[in-house]
Amino acid sequence: MANTYDAVVVGAGHNGLTTAAYLAKAGQKVLVLERRPIVGGSVVTEEIFPGYRVDVCAHGGQLRPGIVRDLGLTGHGLEVVNAHPTLFAPQPDGRHLLLSQGNAQTVESLESFSRADAKQWPAFVALLSKIAAFLNEAYALTPPRIPNITAAEAPALAQLGLRLRGLGKKDMVETLRILPMSVAELLDEWFESDALKGALAATGIHGLMQGPMGAGTAFGLLHHWANNGGLFRATACGGMGQIANALANAARAWGAEIRTSAEVAHIMARDGKATGVALASGEEVAARLVISSADPRRTFLGLVDPMELDPSFVRAVQNIKLRGASAKVNLALSGLPSFNAPAEHLRGVISISPSAKYLERAYDDAKYGGYSKKPHLEVVIPSLADPSLAPEGRHVMSIFVQYAPYRLKEGSWADKREALRNVVIETLAEYAPNLQSLITHDQVLTPMDLENVFGLTEGNLNHGEMTLDQVLFMRPVPGWAQYRTPIESLYLCGAGTHPGGGVTGAPGRNAAREILKDLRR
Repeated sequence: MANTYDAVVVGAGHNGLTTAAYLAKAGQKVLVLERRPIVGGSVVTEEIFPGYRVDVCAHGGQLRPGIVRDLGLTGHGLEVVNAHPTLFAPQPDGRHLLLSQGNAQTVESLESFSRADAKQWPAFVALLSKIAAFLNEAYALTPPRIPNITAAEAPALAQLGLRLRGLGKKDMVETLRILPMSVAELLDEWFESDALKGALAATGIHGLMQGPMGAGTAFGLLHHWANNGGLFRATACGGMGQIANALANAARAWGAEIRTSAEVAHIMARDGKATGVALASGEEVAARLVISSADPRRTFLGLVDPMELDPSFVRAVQNIKLRGASAKVNLALSGLPSFNAPAEHLRGVISISPSAKYLERAYDDAKYGGYSKKPHLEVVIPSLADPSLAPEGRHVMSIFVQYAPYRLKEGSWADKREALRNVVIETLAEYAPNLQSLITHDQVLTPMDLENVFGLTEGNLNHGEMTLDQVLFMRPVPGWAQYRTPIESLYLCGAGTHPGGGVTGAPGRNAAREILKDLRR
C-alpha cells in the first residue's frame, strides 16, 4: 500500500464525482475508483452504434444550480442544451397533448381536451411549485436523527419548520395532505381529462414498482418537480455524459485522481474503522476515509465484511426496497418518426401514457411477475435539440420502459429480451407508424443488464425506491440518514442517501458537507 489518500471514493457516478470535487476543492488528497472504463455511472453517453452517441441509461436531468456554480462546471465543459422544454403525450385517437414551460401554450393545448382543466392548470402549477420549493429546502439539509435531534441540528430544522409555515396555513395543510396521497387521487381532484392525468401520473411513478393508484405516489410527482424546478428536465450539450465529464474535469483541476477499470472488491476495516479498499486486481489502497457512491445494499452486503456490522443494521439494509421496475431501449434511426406533430413538439419528453388507468393496467402485468404488454414509455429524441449526437438527417431515440420487473415469474430476462423489444416497438408504432422502418440499430437493457452493467442493484435507478417510508430521515435506513455509517470513516454519498434519485448531485454535495464537518472536528 504505497499510496495513501485522505479519501477514496468508490464509484465515479455523478454523486461520487460531486463528493470528490468538493473534497478536492477543500484540499483533500482524493482518489476515485471506477469499475467501468468510463466515468459517469448511469449518467453516460456512449457511441454504442457507429456514428450515434446515446445516453445509454439516464436520459434527462440537471445538477443543482449551486453545484454548477460552486464547482465552476461551465468552465469545465458543461453546457445545457438550448431546447424548448415540452412534454408531448400522443393519444390513441390521433390527438396529442402538449405541456410546455409557458402556461399560455399549455392552456391552449389543454382547451382541446377540457376547458375546465385549462382553467385549473395555472393554480395547479403554482401549488406544486410552492411545495417543491419547500422540498428543495429539506433536500439541502442533512436529515436529523429522529427522535434524538442534536443541538447542532435544531436551528436548521427550525428554519425548515418556518419555511413550511411560510407556505401559509392553507398550503401548509395541503402539503401535508398531498404527500401520502396516490398521484391518481391527487389528479382526480384537479382535472377531468384522461390525457392530462395520464401524462402527469407517469411522472409520479417513474422508476417505481407501483401504479398511480398506490398510496404515496403523489410524492413521486413532487420529487420530480423539486429535482427539475418544474415538470420539465434539461439535458447537457453532447449528451448526459457531459455532466459526469465536467464533474470529473473539475475534480481533477483541484488535484483529484480518477482511475477507471479499477473495480473495488472490498472495503477494508480494522477495529470498526475503514482503512482503505482492496481492488479486484489484488491491489490495496490505504485511506483515512472511504466514501461509497454504490447503493447501500451493494456497499454493506457486498463490499463490507458483515462481521463489522450489527445484525440489526444488516437486517435493515436487507429490507431496503429496491424492486427495479424499468428497462431501457436505445435506437438508431435513419429519420424522424412521424408522430403526427411538428418536430419542435418532440424536442422534450414523449410520454406514452394515455390515462392513469392505462398505467395501472401496465402495472398489473408487473404485479404478477410479467413485463407490461402495453407499457408506459418515456421517450426522448435528443438529436433533435443536439444534432451532434447522430449523423446528419439521422436520430437517436432513448426509451425508458415501465414496467419490467427485475424478478420474472416465468423464464429469465435472457429469454425475454427480444419479446420485450418487440412489445416496446409495437406499442410506440401505434403512435409513430413509420418507426419500425427507420430502425437501423437497437440495444435492449433489461433490469438484469442495468444491474450488471451499471451496478444498479435489482435494476433500481434510484438505489432504493423513492417511497415515503424510504425518504428523508429514513434513507437509507432509520437512524443513519446523515451519510455516516456504523463503520467509522466510512460514508455513503449515492442516490441511496437523502435526498434520493435524480441527476441532481444533491446527495454527493450533502455528503461532502458532512465529511468536511467531521474533518474540521
